[in-house]
Amino acid sequence: MNGLIEAAETKKKRESLIAKSERSVIVRAVRSGLVNLIPVLIVGAFALIFGSFPVKVYQNFIKSFAGGFLATFFDLINKATFGMLSVYMTFSISRAYMKIKAEADVPMSGAVVSSLIAFFVLTGVNLENFSINSTNPKAMFLAIITGLGGSALYLLFYKFFSRRRKVLLSTGANREFNRMLSTIFPIALVAIVFAALNLIVVTLFDASSFRELLVRLFGKLFSGGVVGFFKGFFFVLLSSVLWFFGIHGSDMLQEGVMDVYFPAIGEGVAADPILSKQFFDCFVLMGGCGATICLLVAILLFSKNKARRGLGVTAAFPMLFNINELMVFGLPIVFNPVMLIPFLTVPLVCYSTAYLATTIGLVPIITNSVEWTTPIILGGYQATGSVAGALLQVVNVVLGVAVYVPFIRLLDRRTDEEAKRNFSSFMDYFKKNEASLATRKLTDMNDVNGEFAKGLCAELQQDVEKGRFSLAYQPQYNYSGKCIGAEALLRWKHPIHGCIYPPLVIKLAEDAGFLASIEEKIVERAIAERAEVAAKLGEDIKISFNVTGTTVVTPRFVQFCRQLNAKDPFKDKNLCLEITEQATLAFDKRTQDVFNELRGMGLLLAIDDFSMGQTSLNYLKDSMFDIIKLDGSLIKGLSTHQNCREIISSIVQLSSTLNLSVIAEFVETEEEREILHEIGCNCYQGYLYSPAVFITEKDEKPDKSEKPDKSDRR
Repeated sequence: MNGLIEAAETKKKRESLIAKSERSVIVRAVRSGLVNLIPVLIVGAFALIFGSFPVKVYQNFIKSFAGGFLATFFDLINKATFGMLSVYMTFSISRAYMKIKAEADVPMSGAVVSSLIAFFVLTGVNLENFSINSTNPKAMFLAIITGLGGSALYLLFYKFFSRRRKVLLSTGANREFNRMLSTIFPIALVAIVFAALNLIVVTLFDASSFRELLVRLFGKLFSGGVVGFFKGFFFVLLSSVLWFFGIHGSDMLQEGVMDVYFPAIGEGVAADPILSKQFFDCFVLMGGCGATICLLVAILLFSKNKARRGLGVTAAFPMLFNINELMVFGLPIVFNPVMLIPFLTVPLVCYSTAYLATTIGLVPIITNSVEWTTPIILGGYQATGSVAGALLQVVNVVLGVAVYVPFIRLLDRRTDEEAKRNFSSFMDYFKKNEASLATRKLTDMNDVNGEFAKGLCAELQQDVEKGRFSLAYQPQYNYSGKCIGAEALLRWKHPIHGCIYPPLVIKLAEDAGFLASIEEKIVERAIAERAEVAAKLGEDIKISFNVTGTTVVTPRFVQFCRQLNAKDPFKDKNLCLEITEQATLAFDKRTQDVFNELRGMGLLLAIDDFSMGQTSLNYLKDSMFDIIKLDGSLIKGLSTHQNCREIISSIVQLSSTLNLSVIAEFVETEEEREILHEIGCNCYQGYLYSPAVFITEKDEKPDKSEKPDKSDRR
């Protein structure tokens, strides 16, 4: 028992450590920066594949067609994406860091400029041999250092000068111009710091650049000793460690290690006949560093995270050709503590298995040179000239998948937990500021809540398009207890967060411009489910569905109703269109024509949230509506405000004169029902009778512990 308790505590501490590291500013900034690079990675990966596809006939074609136009075209895109990847990375990390750390009044552009200056300083922009090798993925580590370090120093210097008002100001200039002037000293100081650091390194170590210094250091790690299994093992481990921290391990060890100890076939004398560049490419770096082809298979077969599986599908084609930057930087693996153990372990397992199989003769020693972009199975066969080489690759993939799977599941759990924390924080923000957010777009906010809203909005739109939403029906009863109708209410169940607060769903759809589409689908679904609702609640009941006032008068919605009516006429189906006010309806001739046409089709019209305001009364003068639904605030005030009773009494009397039905919503107590009955209102909807219920068995039942509010209205 004590052992189990200790194991549980150890696991809890380990996961706590992982959680803390994931919440650190450095990890969050690097991750966010990497995610924002995904479009560049996708374009670059495909350009690299099409430019280096390992088929001789294809290569001859693209190099000869139109004077080599295609080869030049793919090379141009590759150099503009992968060739400049570290520059983009510096920009992206700097921006992500500032979004996390800086206040709104600190110019973000100054941090980006500072970081880019620092990057070019450390990569040796002043050297004659400065080339695309200084800005491609091989310089990713410097991009991380300068993106974080440059931004942190800029922020420090900016705050220092701001507190002392040591900023340049231009009298008469606009505010934005003065903000930019205030960044001059911080940017200049960042440039000075990194230039001084670079000169110190160059002078002390007699190196032309940071990259050259690192190559020397890693070369010394391998000097001495016998070249064999253990030196190769250490090479694989060190290369993977470097990759985890954003350093292009293969490149960093190429000059000082691989070219000396593990040359390519035909390019040198190998100290160990088994170990060669092709050996590592074929049997260890399958799918790229970390043997990530195994990770890809594990994600596609075992991950339950939709976004992660989507990344796997997108990255699959490039990874078949051992181009894995999209996976390494998109998952990401870099600076991801959950992926550290498998990312280091799988290549070591593959290396050990391949070395053992070759040593005991199960697989021939590699004697043929193959391109590093050659897919697995084909690559193993061509390199060894034997089916055994292809089978060894398959065995290594199976072993690697087995190692990656538990960590992928852990990553899924941690992603879900983080999503739930973010959602809880977002919902607290939304409910607290719901009234003030009515005139603001959530998706336009440039903060954490805005980013979360964008993601949630994209998922909502996708689910609506595919019909992945439900309708709950809240019954309506008369005073004698007979069910007379039911209102269809939208419910969207998120795979992680459960049933989403309905006003938020409507707000997101409205902000993103697809509210009309949702309303149309609600109408379609409600009509399609009418028979099931009637079978459960009563054959003669009225089915109501909500449409906003801004939607109902549009030509699109009218045409939509015409098409539905042509397929299956509304007449005698007892269908009611409840018009909700998000904007005051303009009761002109066009609006009257629309309402007359809808009523002519056989639809009943109800005005929702009716009170005694001037606007609401205007809706009655032309007898456009059949039903009035009382404003919920009037019902909630029945017990404490005499005025609410008087207002409802006046509405009921007016409605009786105009031959209109009145329904009271949010009726929760018998006292409220009795008061309403006394003043002449005999139709009710609310938790006194029933919450909104699902009709189909596949839908989850509502949480009855939740008190009714405006969330039940849509």
